Amino acid sequence: MRHRRPHAPPALQRHPGAEGVGGVLARVRDHPDSQGHGRQAHLLRRDQGGRDARAGPPAPDADRLDRDEERALREPREIPGRVGGLRQGRRHLPRDRDRGLPCHSRGLHGGAGEPPQLTAVDDLGWLSALDLAGLIRKKAVSPVEVVDVVLARIERLNPRLNAFCAVTAEEAREVALAAEVAVMTGEPLGPLHGVPFSVKDLVFTRRVRTTGGSRLFAEHVPEEDAVAVERLKGAGAILVGKTNTPEFGHKGVTDNPLFGVTRNPWNPDLTAGGSSGGAGVAVAAGLGPLAVGTDGGGSIRIPASFCGIYGLKPSHGRVPQYPTFRGWHGVSVTGPMTRTVRDAALMLDVMAGPDDRDRHSLPAEDGGPYLAACDAGIAGLSVAWSPDLGHGRVDPHVEHLCREAAERFESLGCHVEVVTPSWENPEEIFRVMSAAETYAAWGHAMADGEDRLDRSLVAVLRFGRTIGIESYLGAAHRREDFWTEVQRFLARFDLLITPTVAVPPFPVGKPGLKEIDGHPVSPLGWMPFAFPFNLTGQPAATVPVGFTPSGLPVGLQIVGRRHAERAVLAASAAFEAAAPWAARHPDVD
Repeated sequence: MRHRRPHAPPALQRHPGAEGVGGVLARVRDHPDSQGHGRQAHLLRRDQGGRDARAGPPAPDADRLDRDEERALREPREIPGRVGGLRQGRRHLPRDRDRGLPCHSRGLHGGAGEPPQLTAVDDLGWLSALDLAGLIRKKAVSPVEVVDVVLARIERLNPRLNAFCAVTAEEAREVALAAEVAVMTGEPLGPLHGVPFSVKDLVFTRRVRTTGGSRLFAEHVPEEDAVAVERLKGAGAILVGKTNTPEFGHKGVTDNPLFGVTRNPWNPDLTAGGSSGGAGVAVAAGLGPLAVGTDGGGSIRIPASFCGIYGLKPSHGRVPQYPTFRGWHGVSVTGPMTRTVRDAALMLDVMAGPDDRDRHSLPAEDGGPYLAACDAGIAGLSVAWSPDLGHGRVDPHVEHLCREAAERFESLGCHVEVVTPSWENPEEIFRVMSAAETYAAWGHAMADGEDRLDRSLVAVLRFGRTIGIESYLGAAHRREDFWTEVQRFLARFDLLITPTVAVPPFPVGKPGLKEIDGHPVSPLGWMPFAFPFNLTGQPAATVPVGFTPSGLPVGLQIVGRRHAERAVLAASAAFEAAAPWAARHPDVD
């Protein structure tokens, strides 16, 4: 790798079954095969020889379905979290990243073009969304079986991890039943037909309580889905619940006054990161292959890194955001959190595209499906590797693993150059603008009593209250200058790679770290690489690159040029193929 300090100077067409599997419910009771069978019967059964045998579908009671449709306020079942135990890790950096890891490694994939080989029903919880959708389409497994496995895992593991703040078990089983009927009766199937997914509690879900982790919205039940949720349902995915978030997503760890602390599946005494912490834990612990997260300052990438999964912050406006809570909409985006790059690409194919209800949404593109970008290859790309962006402190183990990953890109045919960008540290810009925007959105709640709010949110609101118009506009102007500097820098490179987070996961109860490797750092100094690209809007992903001596996952951030999600996905997929991670799971079972 060369070392140099640079000078400063059409959308995917929607599937015809766009109403989603829920739209089949109205037709279930009228189908001739749906009469005279018990509620728990499955269309797909395996006989003792392992063959699929057709059984008659269960018949949901028509009157009950009609009553359910009229029930406007569905109250999902809540599962409280409990404290887990600490596991001991290794004392030395591993020579072989695949040796001695504190995880399970299961080979679930069959040969080329073949469905995965399942050794147990519970293995369904670890399959990718693409694998599950393929098995369902081939009638090798039922959507009901898949949903039941995921719900059983949630019930068993959530008390320790607190990933979910609400579980929509009854509704999910009902929709899975309809999905099963659709498979057996030849209905058009969406690309995610029968695949479970979860949604961060900041993202609106129709008739499912959406609190934003705040007592202010403890009984808030939206009347419509967010665009991303609407489109995932239209593609056939099945909502299984809402995942935990700090109040209004205001910090990089996940806890709130309503639902408590979310814990890392690799060590429950440690944080999962935030603010999409529940989503990261859900995916990492096998509680569904797909999760919808949001990212306003690293909130997808931080928990994805801490939990050892893949997370993608798309370009601002790539995924429409409507309806939504108040907030700083100039930086926050909705994006996928998954165990594989291809699953994230497929999610983005479904969620992305313009919507007139969001003035920030980007127009349609002509670049083809994002999923196809995973096969594009990256040989010949110019990659800038910066271990610190010129201003960050980094834990030595994190830096070591990320440097190894940078060298891996060189072996994949990229031209890798070690760089130190000359742009300013944008932390003050971010802190001033985010605090002012947060106060503008939620400062009024302080009048009703600060004890109703998270103490750390109160601190942000108090700071925001002190920011005058001159300070805010000054930060906004500096943001524009910063955007220009980053654009000029990325004009010279196809990609920029950095550590995702400067440190491994740390104990729950801490809002962050005050020092790294013995050196004091600023309030955001433990996460200095994520929020800059919310200010500038470029797509950025995190890929798992290995484990610390304590057995904790570390992520590498991949930043693309403006609107260049396909390059980020191509690089992510190439790295995943060279250093697979999806079969490594935390020891939660």
